[in-house]
Amino acid sequence: MSFFLIENEEFGPVFIQEPDDVIFPLDSGEKKVVMHCEARGNPPPTYSWYINRTEVNAESDYRYSVIDGNLLINNASEITDFGKYQCKAENGFGTVLSRDALLQFAYLGAFSVKTRGGVSVREGQGVVLMCTPPPHSPEIIYSWVFNEFPSFVAEDSRRFISQDTGNLYISKVQPSDVGSYICLVKNTVTNARVLSPPTPLTLKTDGIMGEYEPKIEVHFPTSVLAARGVTVRLECFALGNPVPTITWRKINGNIPKKARLRKSQAVLEIPNIQLEDSGTYECKAENPRGGTAFKGHLQVYTLPQWVRMINDTQMDSGEKLQWECKATGRPRPTYRWLRNGLPLTSQGRVEIVNGEVTIHKVQQTDSGMYQCVAENKYGAIYSNAELKILASAPVFVHNPLRIIATLGKDVLLECKPRASPKPRITWKRGDRRIHIDFCVLSHRIMLLRNNTLRIVNSSRADEGNYVCRAENQLGSAEMTAILWVKDAMRVELSPSRVEVTVGESVVLSCKATHDTSLDVAFQWFFNQKPINFQQDGGHFEYIQTQSSTVDLMIRSILLKHAGKYGCRAQTSADTVFAEAELLVRGPPGPPGVVIVEEITDTTATLSWTRGLDNHSPISTYNLQARSPFSLGWQTVKTDPDPVTGDMESAMAVELNPWVEYEFRVVASNAIGTGDPSAPSRGVRTKEAVPSVAPVNVSGGNGRRHELVISWEEFQNGEGFGYIVAFRANGTRGWKEKMVTSADSTTYKYRDETFPPLTPFEVKVGVYNNKGDGPFSKVVIIHSAEGEPREAPSDVKAYIISSSEIRVTWKPPNPGPGRPRGYEVLLNCLRVLVCVGVYARTFTDTPAQPPTNLMWIQEGNNVSLSWDPVKAKDNESDVIGYMGRGHNQVTRTINPSTMLSLPEGGTYIIEVRALSEGGEGAVSSQVRVVTSSGKLKAS
Repeated sequence: MSFFLIENEEFGPVFIQEPDDVIFPLDSGEKKVVMHCEARGNPPPTYSWYINRTEVNAESDYRYSVIDGNLLINNASEITDFGKYQCKAENGFGTVLSRDALLQFAYLGAFSVKTRGGVSVREGQGVVLMCTPPPHSPEIIYSWVFNEFPSFVAEDSRRFISQDTGNLYISKVQPSDVGSYICLVKNTVTNARVLSPPTPLTLKTDGIMGEYEPKIEVHFPTSVLAARGVTVRLECFALGNPVPTITWRKINGNIPKKARLRKSQAVLEIPNIQLEDSGTYECKAENPRGGTAFKGHLQVYTLPQWVRMINDTQMDSGEKLQWECKATGRPRPTYRWLRNGLPLTSQGRVEIVNGEVTIHKVQQTDSGMYQCVAENKYGAIYSNAELKILASAPVFVHNPLRIIATLGKDVLLECKPRASPKPRITWKRGDRRIHIDFCVLSHRIMLLRNNTLRIVNSSRADEGNYVCRAENQLGSAEMTAILWVKDAMRVELSPSRVEVTVGESVVLSCKATHDTSLDVAFQWFFNQKPINFQQDGGHFEYIQTQSSTVDLMIRSILLKHAGKYGCRAQTSADTVFAEAELLVRGPPGPPGVVIVEEITDTTATLSWTRGLDNHSPISTYNLQARSPFSLGWQTVKTDPDPVTGDMESAMAVELNPWVEYEFRVVASNAIGTGDPSAPSRGVRTKEAVPSVAPVNVSGGNGRRHELVISWEEFQNGEGFGYIVAFRANGTRGWKEKMVTSADSTTYKYRDETFPPLTPFEVKVGVYNNKGDGPFSKVVIIHSAEGEPREAPSDVKAYIISSSEIRVTWKPPNPGPGRPRGYEVLLNCLRVLVCVGVYARTFTDTPAQPPTNLMWIQEGNNVSLSWDPVKAKDNESDVIGYMGRGHNQVTRTINPSTMLSLPEGGTYIIEVRALSEGGEGAVSSQVRVVTSSGKLKAS
């Protein structure tokens, strides 16, 4: 119903879209201009338009039509349609005028076809070539063509094209400047371009111009006016010999840092100009013969901008209206007022002082649409508001009004009729009118300034009917307030304080004692926020046990459930709120930040801050560490041991030297172990002489005559390395080899004098800058195996089917290696034994032929090239190529070759890839025909 009433409220027109400035290209194919305007209002507004303050008659002039507020102009022309446009929207509640919108027309005329006279100057003399542009609108861009299009004149310190006049200035003419010059102009809106007739430039033959002092030919106006926010270009260029240098400065100030010098400093460009950029600017032209300067003042103006606007207002008849609008601008804006589109002036009850309007004792005739207009000579802005003067007899929306009060509490009986002008209010109880004197005598019943009747410390005797009467000159109405006084409600929440442990459950019970004639509603709160029983993970359950009692079940309690729980009971007469406190015992919270205060080679002194004990005292702390060599976090030994809950510092002991560690602390109490603290920063223990030998020393395999030794990595300080000691089993002397890389875990020793599978005694030690550490236990490691010396014997083959053969053999006698497998070849059946050293037969030859053959004639020679062939995994590697042609065979390792062919014949050339397995597939043939010394390929 509220939405329905708002939608149907009647109001005056309010602009949604006002017309914008338009630049319309005259060469447009449609010849139709649209000026946009849209307003909302109830009833919907009607529209009309003004051109240069004259109303458009769309009915009598077929070129104009108004559709949905928009003005359409057919066959638009600059002569009849150029100017300022304003939209008017009106309905039965008033009229508003839009801002002004300027309609301009973009066009670019043609240059005069009249031949231009030539310009002749001496070498070294300055010259100005006039552009004299054709009629145009709006802005155009100038450039010059030298001799022929598209050869454009490049601007530099000697040549300048003014974008104000379009003229080309050459400060010092050189012989290279002689030629024909054409001015090209481009319209910035339509992008249309036109070219002027050429202007020839020649040199006089009566001598060369000597040096002379600069003469400024291009300069900005002595007074420059610019709008704030635009980009300003100040031009300055001089003729002279030698070529003058242009410099800029701001008198009594600094040139803005955002300013940029363009075109060899002939243009000073200031973007996004602001008020502080105003001032006097000077350009100076200098050469060795002298100098000259020009000064001009830059003034920045701003359009008006609102600081305070007027708003829609509703008033009772007879009241005083005061509106104020305020705007900034440069020059300072002036103000004028409109009512329903017409000028409003000081007269009678109306007073206007600049942006303030006052209307004394408003009347129904003052209703309408008001506009405050702030303007300076650069633009105007409009602030719109509707004034409604209300006039109606009193009406009560709610009647009768039923009020249930609580015994002993104050009662407010409001009387708020809709009426305009404001009505006179009187109260009575039964047949007895409540007078001011009565209010003073009773001290319990009083009439407030807003016509509300207040009853202090209500009792049963105050029950009954109270009548409010409202009356103005348009009529009267009465409203009855029926008052009941009920006993106050009491709420008991039990238990009021309870302690539980994480994982337990608890029930809070809320019981209300109230007047039985009233219904009661309950709501539960947690830390003063309503509990959402659908979104709390099943921990809370609402249980209605009786009509006046509700329970809150909290299951599987978590630490986050600790806090204050509230029960609110509400009747139509009263609202009561009660709270209970829930304490939750649980494992401790994480300790605070862990700091490493001191570090040695095997210890680290740590300190931390206590975390929450969650209502159960902390009994112990557990110190944990991790390093690149540990599997996650590991508990470390401490001093003292244990670390009791009243401590905030301890030492981690039995750490490994020269290892990067992170530490954290975990607290425990009688309930459990809490979350760990955040890790400390990483620290490295000090270095020490290695005390632990490498482990898991092993080895074997490798290539023939190699002894391979490996171990697990271990570090213990800077300059860390390994000592690998070994000796053949049964010998006395140890060979020792230093492995200086701490990351190495393998050492290979090669000696062709010892036979395969020779047993060696091996041990690996460690050292660092602090000294040598221990060796590992001695282990036996064998050197690499050798290849088989005997072939399998008694090889037999049995045909099983057309595609299967069964092959059997006897293993060879044991040799310097353990057989790992056998290879069966069926070309002519034989069996090879495979051990640690493998012997491979050649794999297939390349199946891919050379492709993309190309040839080039060089006298009687033919130069050939082709794409390289890449062998597949099951093919032999390509080691070269073979080419054949005219009984010639050429071998090369590169994918190219040279062949010599006799004249007068037809020859076939082809190429193959070569591998260890033999010749590969042949390429496509190249047929070459030689005739009279010329080669032709087919």
